[in-house]
Amino acid sequence: MGVKLTYSETILLLGLDEQTGTLHALPKLTMRYALAGALLLELALANRIDTDLHHLHLIDTRPTGDPLLDEILQRLGTTDTELTTSVWLSALANQTPDLQEQVLQRLVDKGILRIEDRRILWVFTSQHYKLTDDRWVRGVRDRLRALIDSDEIPDPDEALLVALVDAFHLFDTLFTAEQMTRLRPRIKALARLDLIGREMAHTIRQISLAVMNQ
Repeated sequence: MGVKLTYSETILLLGLDEQTGTLHALPKLTMRYALAGALLLELALANRIDTDLHHLHLIDTRPTGDPLLDEILQRLGTTDTELTTSVWLSALANQTPDLQEQVLQRLVDKGILRIEDRRILWVFTSQHYKLTDDRWVRGVRDRLRALIDSDEIPDPDEALLVALVDAFHLFDTLFTAEQMTRLRPRIKALARLDLIGREMAHTIRQISLAVMNQ
């Protein structure tokens, strides 16, 4: 397919209802927090930030070359006070109202989505997003389904994705309620794997807490 998806792009695609071209009905602010959390984790994997049990630390201010990540990196550098991961998540999710639109536009620019204007009697009503080719999202969904419904151990990147998807209840879009009852112990076990380090695991917990407290 030749296109590499970021965690934020993957999360948004998983939350997209292919039939309607809109996002699945999710708990309030879930997608904003999911995208903010995915972007912070991308910065952590790029060795720009780190977390401990109390704070998020900016450790490298050099640009990553990704405009969206660099915008967040710049915001993280505007304060001398070390704040918790959950505080930064809340700030990014609530003070970046166009975050979802920015990630959607990135998917449009990559040729994965296209914008469709919905009109009734020639009057513009809303924008919807259609997959130009469902191989990207189908590949991610098939891989997650296969991983969850097996005894396979994920690699570190997959463990991180499982933790993100679980934190924001997006597995509900991949499995039926009956399947979720059977698979939930497996999902929780994979989400707790320490393959991505204690700091990453703590970040995931902070994401979950931040969303539940909204």
